Amino acid sequence: MNKITTLLLIFLSLIYSRSFAQKDIDNILKGGEIIVNGLSFLKSNNSDVKQSYSKVVENVCIKNKLSDKITFVLTGKDEEDDVVKKELVIQKDGNECVFELPKGIYTYEVILSNKEIFKKGEYKFIEDITITVKQD
Repeated sequence: MNKITTLLLIFLSLIYSRSFAQKDIDNILKGGEIIVNGLSFLKSNNSDVKQSYSKVVENVCIKNKLSDKITFVLTGKDEEDDVVKKELVIQKDGNECVFELPKGIYTYEVILSNKEIFKKGEYKFIEDITITVKQD
C-alpha cells in the first residue's frame, strides 16, 4: 500500500509540475536575470571603490594658454618620503600630461621662457585634473 501511495504521489507531482513547468521556467529565468543585474551593479560599485583607494593620480595634464612656452615644475613626496619631481616643457597652446603621479601635496612653479617665475603655489592632487595656465 505504501508503494502504491508513493507512486501515486510521484505521478501526481509530475503531472502538476508539467502543467506549470512553463511558468516555473519563466520565473527562474526572471529571478536569474535579477540576480545577474544585481551582481553587475555591485561589481561596478566595487570598481569605483577601488579607484578611490588608489595611491596614484592617473592623469595630471597642463595646458598652456600663454603667448610663449613655459616650464611647469611639480615637486612633492611619495609615501616613502622619496622626492618626486616632474618638469614639463609646454609649447604655446600646447598640452602635456604626467601619468601615475603619487597622490599628495605638491608645490608647483610656472617658469616662463626667460626663466622668470610666472606663478608659484601648492596643490593637493587626489584625482585626475587638467590645469590651464593663462594670463590672469
